[in-house]
Amino acid sequence: MTQPPPPPPHQPPPGGGFGPPQDQPPQQPGGGFGPPQPPQPQPQQPPAQPPQPPAYGYPQAPQGAPQTPPPTPPASPGYGYPGQQPGAYGQPQNPYGQPGYGYPQQTVPLHAQSGGPGGGGQKSYTWLVVVAAAVVAIALVIGGVVIARSGDDDGGKDDTASSSGGTGGGDDDNGGGSTTPGKEKVPANPNSRVLFQVPAPKVSDDTTISVSGSWLTDKAYVKSGVSEIVGYDPDKGTELWTIPLPGPVCRAAKHVSEDNLTAVAFEPAKPTKAKPSHGCSQVAAIDLDAGKKLWTKSAEVDGRLIPYDNITLSGGTVAAGGTSGGAAFDLKSGKSLWVPKANDSCYDLGYAGGPKMVAVRKCGSYDQPQLNIQTIDPKTGKVISEYKMAEGVEYASVISTEPLVVAAEAGQSDSIGISDVFSIDNKTGKLRIRISVPGDQYAARCSGVTTIEACTGVVVGNDRLYVETEEHQGGGEYGRTNEIVAFDLATGKQTGQRADAGDRYTITPLRMDGGNVIAYKRPPYNKGGQIVSIDGGSFKETKLLENPAAKTVRDVETRMLPEYAELLYSQGRLYMSARFASELGTEYQKKYHVIAFGRTD
Repeated sequence: MTQPPPPPPHQPPPGGGFGPPQDQPPQQPGGGFGPPQPPQPQPQQPPAQPPQPPAYGYPQAPQGAPQTPPPTPPASPGYGYPGQQPGAYGQPQNPYGQPGYGYPQQTVPLHAQSGGPGGGGQKSYTWLVVVAAAVVAIALVIGGVVIARSGDDDGGKDDTASSSGGTGGGDDDNGGGSTTPGKEKVPANPNSRVLFQVPAPKVSDDTTISVSGSWLTDKAYVKSGVSEIVGYDPDKGTELWTIPLPGPVCRAAKHVSEDNLTAVAFEPAKPTKAKPSHGCSQVAAIDLDAGKKLWTKSAEVDGRLIPYDNITLSGGTVAAGGTSGGAAFDLKSGKSLWVPKANDSCYDLGYAGGPKMVAVRKCGSYDQPQLNIQTIDPKTGKVISEYKMAEGVEYASVISTEPLVVAAEAGQSDSIGISDVFSIDNKTGKLRIRISVPGDQYAARCSGVTTIEACTGVVVGNDRLYVETEEHQGGGEYGRTNEIVAFDLATGKQTGQRADAGDRYTITPLRMDGGNVIAYKRPPYNKGGQIVSIDGGSFKETKLLENPAAKTVRDVETRMLPEYAELLYSQGRLYMSARFASELGTEYQKKYHVIAFGRTD
């Protein structure tokens, strides 16, 4: 497989490239990334090879593009992070003053081991051995009683059973957690190779086009292109089928039905310089296995086509919404099911799907908005429960619909950072707990004010919130790192669970796998990225995939980071793809639409 050529040293980024930008001054308040901090001191001696610079510039949204531009990339990584103190992120303080995460090790005094002054020599040592053996025996008996009781409570289910690959969660002294087994297999050899690459599509100069949407089934890896959707062989990358569209895919549902159907919203015509956007007014259902478009629908308000800012699916219903209105359709037939009730003071901003259907409804005046989080019946649109957000919250994003978890930036309007997370009871609409996750400590982000389901750096599972921390100085002289920590969604307190990225790596949660967290590790300048599984109980990390360290490969990978690209991992294969297409770069900075990795075993 031909590898992408490396860029020349210190080459400035081309206009409209993928990935985060080169280092730049931190944004001022309103940018959503926390207050600017003074620059980090430089080490006296640089490393033998300088760290890989942040990847190249992120494309700007075209003028007149529908509603939500690409998220503003962060400035130099890690600014705004407070000095880490012992016990940061809820790690329990160690009363014995010893480092580490577990219970302090007990030691036998030297004089007791060797028969020191006043000691009994061999007699004292024998006595200690007898006592220790008795303690172990008692512990085993107690442990047996606990296991037997656990078995009685759940009909004989073994709570310690792991998944097929040994990554299932298990209860322990570090916060407990779900024992739901994961499906991802642990390899004997996690090393990967490049399966295939798809070059970036050609677009006109000074044009940025949305290519949002990527999905994976047993039969195909599917990715939106420029005014098309393409199915690729998941191992070889050969094109299996293509669905042409009259215009770009501007919104794509992140969920897939059990029979591998999904939905997209697209423009009715291709962009031109005279008219860069025609409105995201068309909705279609896609069969990802067959490579077919099942139907296309649109809706009107006062004789005008509704442009959609978001699209999702739940319970066989496709729902699309935005500030101009919304509509719901049957996923298989395209039959119109319901439209949201709108009046002068209330309208649906949009919807989140998956196990439940949730509407984010905005009421009130421009100066005094009121957001309502509604769990609705996907077939009828009937409201099942409703929670009224606190005043001052103008926009909200849904991290999970079951359990219902909503993120917001209180008092701000850019909806980029997150200041608070709301755990809500689906059935009653009552607030369970409000969790503070300030942007200067945590790296979770929700892009766009009406995309509703576009959050990175945070996932939900085991009735816990798993969130990525901001970068900070690592243990090495030059390294920076971060962690994933967990909050209990019932109490709002940190569980004490913490997964460290490791020196010079940064870690981002991607999704749940049963009771385990699947996470991506951004690599340092001389290594490839990794996919790890974090046990939901012990928080032990298991490496599932490690990409090649070759610079030509790493240069492409680091332009496809989770904040700015779409990452899909399943059973030893990782697919990283762009969200936007822009004009091609120089011959030394060739851009890629997709890069796929697979294990060598």
